[in-house]
Amino acid sequence: MDTQAIQQLGNWLKASRSAVFFGGAGVSTESGIPDFRSQDGLYAQEWPWPPEQIVSHTFLTRMPEEFFRFYRQRMLAPDAKPNPAHLALARWEAEGKLTSVVTQNIDGLHQAAGSRRVWELHGSVHRNHCVRCGKAYPLQTILESEGVPRCSCGGMIRPDVVLYEEALDQRVPAGAMADIAGADLLIVGGTSLAVYPAAGLVERYRGRMVVINKTPTPQDARADLVIAAPIGQVLAAVPV
Repeated sequence: MDTQAIQQLGNWLKASRSAVFFGGAGVSTESGIPDFRSQDGLYAQEWPWPPEQIVSHTFLTRMPEEFFRFYRQRMLAPDAKPNPAHLALARWEAEGKLTSVVTQNIDGLHQAAGSRRVWELHGSVHRNHCVRCGKAYPLQTILESEGVPRCSCGGMIRPDVVLYEEALDQRVPAGAMADIAGADLLIVGGTSLAVYPAAGLVERYRGRMVVINKTPTPQDARADLVIAAPIGQVLAAVPV
């Protein structure tokens, strides 16, 4: 790793009064949660549809059994634990060095690590509700059910995650945008910045920005610092 770049990040974080972290799937893959978009031989044998089609509103409505089969197998990881990236961010928030976390992930690992102010742009697998009566259900209900999970009223229970064709809950991106707009340091990590409208929040930021990602992103050219390394290794090594 680039120790000089990590030292620079540490210096900026120490001097910051309102740092914000914006993260994506790369933060969770280090906890063993795969990016569902990746396709391997097993995936190709098991599902004849692309993952983006399966996790769409239309697919959930028309083929709920197949949706939940995919959802349980590919998008739920109840045994996953926070990794060094999650733990470092929670520690920085507790120490007053970080204002909030903005995440595209739905696994709840930031909260499990201890982060309190977390903007979940795409929702959370830990929140579920009946589409008929609105009754709330925990993740365990989805895990313990088979086929299409049903409420006591007979309605389908669906996860509070944003599917393709669905709009974000505008209260969440509005809060995230307010924190990002007020930040004097934006740390972007574990994301290719290819998913919209989430990536648009970063595009509108005009302050000091650090990008930490194993592969290039569209924002590398305008970032003040780019570190091409695993996010967990980097954040755990930052001297603060």
